[in-house]
Amino acid sequence: MNYAIFAREEGAAVVCRRTLALWLEKGMGLVTLVPRTCAVRHELEGWGQQQPTLPLLREKPGRTKDDACRRWHGQRVIRQGEVEDSEGHVTQAALRFVVVHASQLAQQQTQTQANAQSKAAEAMTDHIKRVAARQFACLTDAEAAMAEYEGRGQGRRGRRPRPWRYHTVRYRIVSATRRTRRARRGRPAKTDPPPMAPCYHLSVAVTVEVVPEEANGGIVLATTVSAERCADSEILHAWVGAHKGT
Repeated sequence: MNYAIFAREEGAAVVCRRTLALWLEKGMGLVTLVPRTCAVRHELEGWGQQQPTLPLLREKPGRTKDDACRRWHGQRVIRQGEVEDSEGHVTQAALRFVVVHASQLAQQQTQTQANAQSKAAEAMTDHIKRVAARQFACLTDAEAAMAEYEGRGQGRRGRRPRPWRYHTVRYRIVSATRRTRRARRGRPAKTDPPPMAPCYHLSVAVTVEVVPEEANGGIVLATTVSAERCADSEILHAWVGAHKGT
């Protein structure tokens, strides 16, 4: 059977209700990767991680004798989704997805993640030092700085911004005092206490977010081909054949 295989960067445009409806109407075979920006991918990846085991769809020896065997486990999931016909009518249709866990991709992502976590830890150490060194004359300034550090705001695509990916950071305003200039000139008496003024600073509490290794290596394929016409392993074979190294 012939398939239309779309590249990763094209997936966002393909997995839309108008395009899916067109492919379904024409009865054409579409296989595409669901982008991470799609909510359905997060849902299905979470579903896959909750499964005790997924059926083995594909197995391939490593490139060298020292490389581990590459395995792809996966299973199809049917979800109702919106499709829009040429006249603009929106209806519900059963859409087929194949949730896949690729061992080679999991290894690559785990290594990349470890390197990123190491760099993030160094950046967090510097960040804590900078925050601790700042003092604020009034509560309003301290609150504004805390809002800035927490990344409050609208964010992109409705998602709340996350300044730190591998750390959960909590800030707390602490009141204190600091030495200030004397109001009068001249040498003070030895018995005079040093002039003090109220101030504020931020304390930082950090929790490292540990990403489980089994959460890596997941991909979600969308297809307009029914399970009766094509097995999950064939859908995966078509995708892997078009995109080496997945």
